[in-house]
Amino acid sequence: MELRHLRYFLAVAEERHFGRAADRLHMAQPPLSQQIRRLEAELGVALFNRTTRRVELTPAGQLLLERAQPILAAAELAAEDCRRAAHGEIGRLSVGFTGSTTYALLPSVAAKLREGLPGVELALHGEMITPAQVAGLLDGSLDLGFLRPPVRSPELTVEVIRSEPLIAVLPRDHRLASSDQIAVADLAEERFVLYAAYLRSVLRELVEEACAEHGFSPRVGLEVTETSTLVSFVAAGIGVSVVPASVSGMTVAGAVYRPLAGTAPRAQVAIAWHPENESPALAGALKLVQSAVMTQPSDAIHTEDVSVMT
Repeated sequence: MELRHLRYFLAVAEERHFGRAADRLHMAQPPLSQQIRRLEAELGVALFNRTTRRVELTPAGQLLLERAQPILAAAELAAEDCRRAAHGEIGRLSVGFTGSTTYALLPSVAAKLREGLPGVELALHGEMITPAQVAGLLDGSLDLGFLRPPVRSPELTVEVIRSEPLIAVLPRDHRLASSDQIAVADLAEERFVLYAAYLRSVLRELVEEACAEHGFSPRVGLEVTETSTLVSFVAAGIGVSVVPASVSGMTVAGAVYRPLAGTAPRAQVAIAWHPENESPALAGALKLVQSAVMTQPSDAIHTEDVSVMT
């Protein structure tokens, strides 16, 4: 039994007339009658009682009608879903966000993806450091990553979408908390709250490089794995830190943010994906992200935008 036979049968069953059914199917009546007889021969039952005046379903025909309708509906739905999947309108998309982008970009990106790809299931992973995202993009567990360059994997495609200055985050009662700007050199004797060394965090590397340019290595007071924990421990007075400006949007009682004096080091945010990932959902997501994020100025976050959070 083929789907086309069920379609022929359904047309006759619903029209109760071979001529009208043939018109509905855009075919001549004799071939339609022939196909119905073939279906009956294959099943070994009569599906219709035919007279010169009317066509009626037999009990077997009535049962086939009840079964054929959901079968054809499911087949049409499957075909439509296949077309939608090929255009990236349905499927699954796994997206990673590094520390601060979890708070600065994830909400807006997720809203854009849900609006533009409503049939795509989103798996969003926050607080993923860059090395973990790179591993996920390489093994296929991630489709798209929002991370911080440099990305030391030539297999991946990386596009920078914005750049932001680093800023200081201090306990509210710190001696420098009332300053308008903080010189990196003034932090030389402070204990730092940093990402754990084993994470190989790009942000930790940027902080260490900034300190080295001012002649010192940061004294590690505590190591953490998440940005929110880092700011919380700073607020608790355990140490100070240097973070991307977008982190200042995270209000934690007891923590204040201050711009760095002079030309502040900058942290980039990039999107990355594997060019061999042929997921149509990824292709659709890239178009949405690039139009939504990359149309903004690359210097999207300025030092003067950093506000004091207490």
